[in-house]
Amino acid sequence: MAKGKISKSVIKRLPRYYRFLNELENQNIERISSNKLAEIMRVTASQVRQDLNCFGGFGHQGYGYSVPKLKEEIENILGLNNKYNAVLIGAGHLGSALASHMKFEKLGFNLIGIFDNNDRITGNYIGDIMIQDDKNLESFCKENKVSVAFLCIPKNVAPNEVKRLYNLGIKSFWNFTHYYIQGDFPDAIVENVHLSDRMMTLCYSMNEAGVKNE
Repeated sequence: MAKGKISKSVIKRLPRYYRFLNELENQNIERISSNKLAEIMRVTASQVRQDLNCFGGFGHQGYGYSVPKLKEEIENILGLNNKYNAVLIGAGHLGSALASHMKFEKLGFNLIGIFDNNDRITGNYIGDIMIQDDKNLESFCKENKVSVAFLCIPKNVAPNEVKRLYNLGIKSFWNFTHYYIQGDFPDAIVENVHLSDRMMTLCYSMNEAGVKNE
């Protein structure tokens, strides 16, 4: 793998490469040119080569890229085989939907615990995982090697919950709360998810395109 700092724009394209390569592999396509991969990715062939050269290239002159090999390389770059142990905090509508439908094991994570402070749902199961009382969080994390927390809780309770997790040694977060974690914990690794931001971006694009209500 090439050394040096990789730009975030390149990193954000890697999951798209992986997704499209997985689709190609499912179609029994063994190899692909940079031009064809660029067409699928909606970027230029030069951009594809630049992106992949950040990590070593992987292509061959006159052959292109081996689809299974390139998929495996990107899988390794993304760390999808690490299977980091994760807990999900907040089993409301959003948390329950994520726990029920996300294929965490294919995305580098192993969901091993779900927690909530609502006694009407604690004790219920999502799949084969029981929703535990939030009071059990410390003991559970101490007994299990938890690396990351998925936060599906209200913003007003997030600071205290993150502090608890951080003090337990958990410094990586998939954050749906709109709480700015790195403002209080600069060394935390955070992926913020703002669904409303994406919807407003969609609204902007429709407005710019002149879409009207009929």
